[in-house]
Amino acid sequence: MARSIQILGILAIGLLSPEPAPAQTQSQRRIVVFKSDVPQPQRLLLAQSFGSRIVRELPLINAIVIEMPDTQANTVEITLRMSAEVARIDKDPKINWLLMENASSPDFDAPSLEILTAPSRDLARRNAFYPPQTPKPPVGQETPWGITKVQAPAAWNVTQGEGVKLAVIDTGIDLTHPDLAPNIKGGWNAITTEDDFNDDHGHGSHISGTIAAVDNDQGVVGVAPKVSLYSVKVLDKNGLGNVDDILAGMQWAVDHKMEIVNMSLGSNEFYPDIADMVSAMVQAGVIFVAAAGNSQGPVGYPAAYPGAIAITASDINDNISLLSNRGPEIAFIAPGMEVRSTSIQDGYKIRSGTSMAAPHVSGLMALYVAKHKGATPAQARAALAEASHKLPNVPDIGQGAGLPDAVKLVNEPGRRFVLGLREGFLIEQVPSKLGRPPACIGSAGAEPLKPWPGHRL
Repeated sequence: MARSIQILGILAIGLLSPEPAPAQTQSQRRIVVFKSDVPQPQRLLLAQSFGSRIVRELPLINAIVIEMPDTQANTVEITLRMSAEVARIDKDPKINWLLMENASSPDFDAPSLEILTAPSRDLARRNAFYPPQTPKPPVGQETPWGITKVQAPAAWNVTQGEGVKLAVIDTGIDLTHPDLAPNIKGGWNAITTEDDFNDDHGHGSHISGTIAAVDNDQGVVGVAPKVSLYSVKVLDKNGLGNVDDILAGMQWAVDHKMEIVNMSLGSNEFYPDIADMVSAMVQAGVIFVAAAGNSQGPVGYPAAYPGAIAITASDINDNISLLSNRGPEIAFIAPGMEVRSTSIQDGYKIRSGTSMAAPHVSGLMALYVAKHKGATPAQARAALAEASHKLPNVPDIGQGAGLPDAVKLVNEPGRRFVLGLREGFLIEQVPSKLGRPPACIGSAGAEPLKPWPGHRL
């Protein structure tokens, strides 16, 4: 403490010296991480005493974000580093977390390589990835292929995710979309620190539809159509956000007792503050699901941080997306190619990438938590792994435990699952007999039938 007082005195003398007025008013931010035994009042005093403005506190990682003019940044940083109470000082760049040169993905919702390199005669097919933001919704309700692939509808007679708090940390959510609004229970804007957490980009709304689009006979339906959805806006309309915006959104999720978090964004840069925050969130009991990225390289961050559940993308034929990142950090594979979901302006859009795969897993986690309140992240991950099966044409570094199955995930001995109707008969499955053909209930002798379309025996 004595050393800190001396440092304050030295800086004060320096501040008394007249300096010419700065030619610009640009500023820089730094993330100041304090040692864990430094009390909060002392952190605030040190942060404010060096001529900087406090932007926000991040108590989960013992950090304070400060802002200062460009002309003072080096002096403030050097002086703070001399303080015995400071563990480290990290940069706080503003970058594009969805499309950027140093990302782990050229675009975290990028179209597949097949589409990008398709010949000109396939122009119409390529344009399917970029329909108008407000296309006319399909007549009636569509169940996207990925929702069926993970067997979500077959588990809805057990749970639809009701009572589970799930945060989408992204560009926000379209607050008036008819397929999303009934499930949106709250949120926050980390950029403006206000309650305007509406989506002005489209990425977050697409993620949210795969997780939680309501079962309402229109548009699409999500994996967990009754989950409580929270919009945490950390990226602007261009996908830009400071590191501290991401951190603040993660802090908000813990403060407001979110049970599951989906982050379909990332970078190939290792940010120690985000790594610390992921660890703190998992320790607080948050199930943290993240997209692996789409650059055919190593798993991106935050998916590669310890504690994160990293997801790659599969197509309708159970092949891994050519662009999906791979590595030992991968936990699961999920549908991610040509996924139709909600978008801004009450519209719908088709997107591809690991960004679209991660929300399938987040929705499945919501189904599990709804039946197992208080489950730890480790328990939820183990249950999902037990309910998964390996895809034969995908290496382990591309799929982890494999493709999850919602029916197996919410399995309760003796419960019957409705799989659908065939030729006028109700098709059901007894979980204790998974692996046997489903029976045609109501037909003479309950004659065994072929698997229901999309159901893997």
